Amino acid sequence: MKNLNGKVAYITGGTKGIGLGVAKTLLEDGMRVAISGRTNDSVEEGLNTLNSENVIGIVSDVCKIEEEMNAINQIIEKWGQLDVVLANAGVGNFAPVDEMTEIQWHQMIDTNLNGVFHTLKASIEELKKSKGYYMTLASLAGTNFFASGAGYNASKFGVVGFTQAAMLDLRKYDVKVTTIMPGSVATHFNNHVPDDSDAWKIQPEDIGQLVLDLLKMHPRTLPSKIEVRPTRPDKK
Repeated sequence: MKNLNGKVAYITGGTKGIGLGVAKTLLEDGMRVAISGRTNDSVEEGLNTLNSENVIGIVSDVCKIEEEMNAINQIIEKWGQLDVVLANAGVGNFAPVDEMTEIQWHQMIDTNLNGVFHTLKASIEELKKSKGYYMTLASLAGTNFFASGAGYNASKFGVVGFTQAAMLDLRKYDVKVTTIMPGSVATHFNNHVPDDSDAWKIQPEDIGQLVLDLLKMHPRTLPSKIEVRPTRPDKK
C-alpha cells in the first residue's frame, strides 16, 4: 500500500494503549480509522483523545462474533471499504495454574484467542475485496512461557499459531497476514497506569510506526511474524 491516504482500518481494543497509539499513527498518515471497545464510555474516551473527523467508534465485544459482524457492517456502511484490520483487543489474568479460576481462563481464551478468529471471520470477505492486511497483536508471551502465565501463554501461543496458519490460507487471495509480538509496552494493560518509570518500555506509538512500515512495504514481501523488544531492559 504505497499510498495510505483514504484507506480504511479497523482496530479492536482501539480505545487506549497500543490500539489507540496505532490509530493515531494511521490517522496522521491520512487513513480513516474505526476503533472499537466494549463500552460506550471507553469508545467515547478514545474518540475524544483522537479528535479527528476521520475516526469512528464502535461498541463491540470481540468475544461475540455477531458483534464483530455488526462492527464490520458499520464500517462498510460508513466508508464502503475495509483495507486493514488490527486484532488488538486483549486481557491478562496472571496466577499460578492451581489458583487460576475458570472465569479468568475463559476470559483470556475468549478475548485473546477466540476474539482474533471472530474479527478475522467477520472481516475476511472485505479484506479479500481490497487485497487488504490482517494483523494480530500477540506477545512475546506467545513464544516464551513463564510462571503464573499459563492462561495468558496459552492464549498468545494460540494467537501466534492461528495467525501463521491464516497467513498460509489467505495469501493466495493477496491478503497479507502478520502477527506482532511485543515485549514490555507502556500501556494500561492489566490495570497498569503508565508513568515516567515506563520510559524504557516500547511506547504505543512505536507499534504504530511498525504497523505503518508493514503497510508501506512492497507487496511482494511479507514479514509474517515480528518480535519486538525494548532496546534495553529496565535497570532494577
